[in-house]
Amino acid sequence: MALISFVVPAYRVQAYLGECLDSILGQPFDDVEVIGVDDHSPDGCGDILADYAARDHRVRAVRLAENVGLGPARNAGLDLAGGEYVWFLDGDDWLAPDCLAEVAARLRDTRPDVLLVDHVRVGWDDRATRSALADVFPEPPGPATFRLRERPETLRLLHTAWNRLVRRDFLVDLGLRFEPGWYEDVPFSYPVLMAAERIGVLDLVCVNYRQRRAGAITRTRGDRHFEVFAQWHRVFRLMDRWAPAVDDLRPAVFERMIWHYLTVLGNGERIAPELRPAFFAQITADHARFRPPGGHPVPAGVAGLKHRLAAAGRWRTFSALRAANQAREVAGRQVRRAGPVARRAARLGRDALLYEYYRAELTRPLDPTLAVYAAYWYRGYACNPAAIYETARRLAPQVRGVWVVRRDRVGSLPPGVEFVVAGSREYHRALARATWLVNNVNFPDFVRKRPGSVHVQTHHGTPVKVMGLDQQRYPVGAVGMDFANLLRRVDRWDYSVSANSFSTQMWERAYPAAYTTLEVGYPRNDRLATATPGEVREVRARLGLAPGDRVVLYAPTHREHLPGYRPPFDPDLLLDALGPAGRLLIRSHYFHDRDRRPWPVGPVLSPAGARVRDVSDHDSVEDLYLAADVLVTDYSSAMFDYAVLDRPIVVYAPDWAAYRLARGVYLDLLAEPPGAVTTSFPGLLDLFRSGAVDAPAATAARRRFRTRFCALDDGHAAERVVRRVFLGERG
Repeated sequence: MALISFVVPAYRVQAYLGECLDSILGQPFDDVEVIGVDDHSPDGCGDILADYAARDHRVRAVRLAENVGLGPARNAGLDLAGGEYVWFLDGDDWLAPDCLAEVAARLRDTRPDVLLVDHVRVGWDDRATRSALADVFPEPPGPATFRLRERPETLRLLHTAWNRLVRRDFLVDLGLRFEPGWYEDVPFSYPVLMAAERIGVLDLVCVNYRQRRAGAITRTRGDRHFEVFAQWHRVFRLMDRWAPAVDDLRPAVFERMIWHYLTVLGNGERIAPELRPAFFAQITADHARFRPPGGHPVPAGVAGLKHRLAAAGRWRTFSALRAANQAREVAGRQVRRAGPVARRAARLGRDALLYEYYRAELTRPLDPTLAVYAAYWYRGYACNPAAIYETARRLAPQVRGVWVVRRDRVGSLPPGVEFVVAGSREYHRALARATWLVNNVNFPDFVRKRPGSVHVQTHHGTPVKVMGLDQQRYPVGAVGMDFANLLRRVDRWDYSVSANSFSTQMWERAYPAAYTTLEVGYPRNDRLATATPGEVREVRARLGLAPGDRVVLYAPTHREHLPGYRPPFDPDLLLDALGPAGRLLIRSHYFHDRDRRPWPVGPVLSPAGARVRDVSDHDSVEDLYLAADVLVTDYSSAMFDYAVLDRPIVVYAPDWAAYRLARGVYLDLLAEPPGAVTTSFPGLLDLFRSGAVDAPAATAARRRFRTRFCALDDGHAAERVVRRVFLGERG
């Protein structure tokens, strides 16, 4: 029997579930079991749980045949739990490192029925807010256990299932189950405290309570918040059954009920204005129905005033008080924002007239035929947007595609492609009136999301390095990033195109918002998936490569945190290792054209003649993939695209340890590589000299990699996007 059984329900939390499970399984204390319950989640939660169960004997994965909700999903896990204590941890939260050893020690020393642990709320900006534990217990409670009537203030701790461990036999004997519906924690968390003979409190932060931007019940408007009343009614019915043993607790529990009702009502993200009077009326009714005959505690100050107004049913006065408080808050925010707004207006300067023109165009109707495309900060015609554009011309000819490009890149556009120059009047007009806006990065901050417009974020790679909000944990690689502005840009997205399940999970975590994920493969890889031998020969011929040449493409990624960094690399030595038929193409990251310097520079491009070429300026990276027999890269998403071709890939990562620590990665490339791996340049030479580049071990690694990341790249990804986005088809 394990000491602790973790029950982890999972529904639409694929972006966070791995972090949750890792936080449990990675603790130095391992006397645990994990019951992962896939609540018929429409995303990849079930597959993630199954994968963990296959790799770790402590994990058991359960798939429910239908979606039953958080409470019944927890019950399903409880029925399978065999541990002495049960801990219900939500799939989007995670444990603090090294906390389990102290939790276990307290459980073994005191054998409580319920052990309460501390937590912090962690926002999207990674800022942690402490709980109320220090306010509830100004003096640390220590290891001694107690009954609730001895310390009724315990009821003021957050009423969730995940901040308490419950002795399983106590819970089974009590016959307490989670109820269906929203606010299911209420008729569980309060009764276990009322029934417990031994309650313990561990003054240690154990749970990181994630405050999600999208998808959380607390940020979802609707009439389902009325379900909070039924959940509290269950608490009082249970107290009636347990009477008179718990009668002395009624005043404190009643106060918590009214506090909870007013908290739900006061959250503008939950109760719509038209539903607020009815919600308030139900508070008044419950106040009269459940008010203890001997009186009850009333908070001081404004909270107490709200309590009394609810008891008296004075909705108009209550509403006026709330409006006055909101007005004060708005005025304060306006004062705080005045300075930044003025500075922004000054920065506009010469662009002010164009911005006003853009605003005027926003008042005109959307053009129902116009789609605006852009890639890589207007560098030209490329990547996923180009593949979608070409497919839309074929499948949705009624849509007129217009590209945004920098003035110096106009010459790179294919013949016949309509365009506007970035910064021009035509550019501002197109952005204001387009029905569809397709980009592999974000459009500028001034662009507004108009009702009826559709923004498609295609991304431009499968993420190895951490992205978006996750970069907050790696500040060295996030210098100059404005995460609040980033989220405002993300909130414009209607669709996020994803190449695979792994990318979907990372994008949803790094860019949390209400967009729809299109997990369809990468449109830019359609060409690789459908390329014929004849097309490959033609591309190689255009690049001056002979049929017998063995072509290696070296494509390292950019190090934002290390400007000017160049990996150790000697083309002459690599060509010696390749032999007389060896040819080397070197491709810099697209960021390097910002300072107009080619990469690599200096001695890296040796006088080896035609055998080595800098192809950084070649417009189509897909041409280079088709031409190359082997790809050498480090942390670039190029490996995921090139893997579609099922050709050898070498990961050359000389700064792996430092990069992983400073920049952060989602994938351990040394443990899950797409082929052969080395962390030194001599090691890279040995891989080619020994033939390990395409040895059976490397081929097997590539097969596993392709299965995980390339399954959707079948040549029809762009078609799937066009049919959904432009033609409104589903399936």
